[in-house]
Amino acid sequence: MKILFGSFWVAVFPYSIVRPPSWSHQKGHLWFGAAKGILEAVTSESLPIREGVSLAPFTTFGIGGPARFFAEATSEQDVAAAVAWAEAQDVPLFLLGGGSNLLVRDEGFAGLVLHMQIPGVEALGAGAFEVGAGETWDGFVSQAVAAGCAGIECLAGIPGSVGGTPVQNVGAYGQEVAETIVSVRAFDRQQRAFVDLSREECRFRYRASLFNTDARDRYIVTRVRFQLRPGGAPTLRYADLQRHFASASAGPALVEVAAAVREIRRAKGMLIVEGDPDCHSAGSFFKNPVVAVSLLPAIAKAVGVDGAEVPHWPAGDGFVKLPAAWLLERAGFVKGYGGGPAGISTRHTLALTNRGGATFADVERLEHEIIAGVESRFGVRLEREPVVLG
Repeated sequence: MKILFGSFWVAVFPYSIVRPPSWSHQKGHLWFGAAKGILEAVTSESLPIREGVSLAPFTTFGIGGPARFFAEATSEQDVAAAVAWAEAQDVPLFLLGGGSNLLVRDEGFAGLVLHMQIPGVEALGAGAFEVGAGETWDGFVSQAVAAGCAGIECLAGIPGSVGGTPVQNVGAYGQEVAETIVSVRAFDRQQRAFVDLSREECRFRYRASLFNTDARDRYIVTRVRFQLRPGGAPTLRYADLQRHFASASAGPALVEVAAAVREIRRAKGMLIVEGDPDCHSAGSFFKNPVVAVSLLPAIAKAVGVDGAEVPHWPAGDGFVKLPAAWLLERAGFVKGYGGGPAGISTRHTLALTNRGGATFADVERLEHEIIAGVESRFGVRLEREPVVLG
């Protein structure tokens, strides 16, 4: 781990609510003294803080109440000032990225929401890029593909910001960001310093990382460095992509693969398209569960098939990963399910959507119904993927 420079700031992890760590009385005194000093320098001109801002328009779900306080950060200095302000006011702080993996409660959030918009895409040469946490992910994918750099072309069309991708180890259509991340620049709350975390230190695994498991609430991501493959061939591991290019006489170009991914995502209602009701969602609502191999016979018996017919993939010694969509459909939760304002997408079984006027309570009721139904049928408990705020 390389410490870039020291600081006394407390930092927060994207998509989480945190408070200062349990320091000694003396260190706590230093923190609050420093926070008050910085607070005096925070003016409405340098960091405007608004009140009662609706959070629904900042999420792809389009659901949720207001933030008591709201500010936007375009630099690390803004983040530090906002953290100091929140601590001095004794209110919790939540960092908002692209809002594509977020579900806000109807009552909103009684604290400060800091909208992360730190910009910048810097091409370092030989396929290396350093990208600000506030950049849109799909925008960066487009730039990389246009530059002829392979490695993230199958992640085209995913909504949200760059800063959120290492947190969840975003993946789709045969690729994960962990494959191309070299390091993550973040603020370490415990060391009170900016650090560069290597790929190994990030502890990436399926839809998880150091940031949302082992060290939850410890870091705030500000920049991410990627190493792509200049002139590299596209990845065609995923069955949908292989079928799409099955009749092609020559191997597809990166731009063609990225376009195909967006087309496939759009067909499933997983691409943000203005006016498309299936797009008012947080993408896949449930994670693909990892279960013991010994459960496969019981799962197969529940639907009257042979164990070999249950789709699964290796997930470590003695474990397999099951497609959550397969479990939902065979438990009766099919595309278009639900008679209220919240329902399952008409094109993607895993996406719960806001059909118009849905509330958090509507989505939560549907979520609980699905989890209970799948568990009753198969003995497998699903886990929600989006973060809940409030």
